[in-house]
Amino acid sequence: MEFDELQKVWDSQNDKPLYAIDENALHNRIISKKNKGRHISNISEFLTILVNFATGAFILGINILKENPNISMYLLSAWMFSVAVYTLVSRSRRIKNDNLFDRSIRGDLFHAVSVANYQVKFSRLMRWNILPISLFMVLSVMESGKSIWLAVGTSVFLILANYAAGWEHNIYKTRKLELEILRDMLENDKQGELAAG
Repeated sequence: MEFDELQKVWDSQNDKPLYAIDENALHNRIISKKNKGRHISNISEFLTILVNFATGAFILGINILKENPNISMYLLSAWMFSVAVYTLVSRSRRIKNDNLFDRSIRGDLFHAVSVANYQVKFSRLMRWNILPISLFMVLSVMESGKSIWLAVGTSVFLILANYAAGWEHNIYKTRKLELEILRDMLENDKQGELAAG
């Protein structure tokens, strides 16, 4: 290339930025992440409500029909009903908060971060929920005079469930971190524009 041609390329690059962000693609990506988070939250909430309510009702029904009802089973049933109600209330609050965000790139990004934050908190709470359930189940096995191996088997199963819940929880934490990094980058870019202007 001749010097004149290089000069023309240089001049044309000075008129345009060397890189540009495709705002539509970025906005679509943010909306996609937000919708995926909302979808996963909906499924998690529905399953939690359904499983806890149905299992609580089943345990209560069986315990009532037994000759010697088990107090730990009553407590487990009450706990499961409480978790179902708590999840229903949390879901209602989450949906109500959807209207707090505008539909701009920034608003959708903050909404996506909010949904990811909710997922992480909900996942952590459901992981901790395994502890009282396992306690009531082990107490129930011991109270009914069943084999200690049944209590050990139940404990091992619940430890594996906790491990699987931890794996899922880490996925939600990673998604939240990605969105927070994107939010911070967008905020820093916005502040840089304000300082330059």
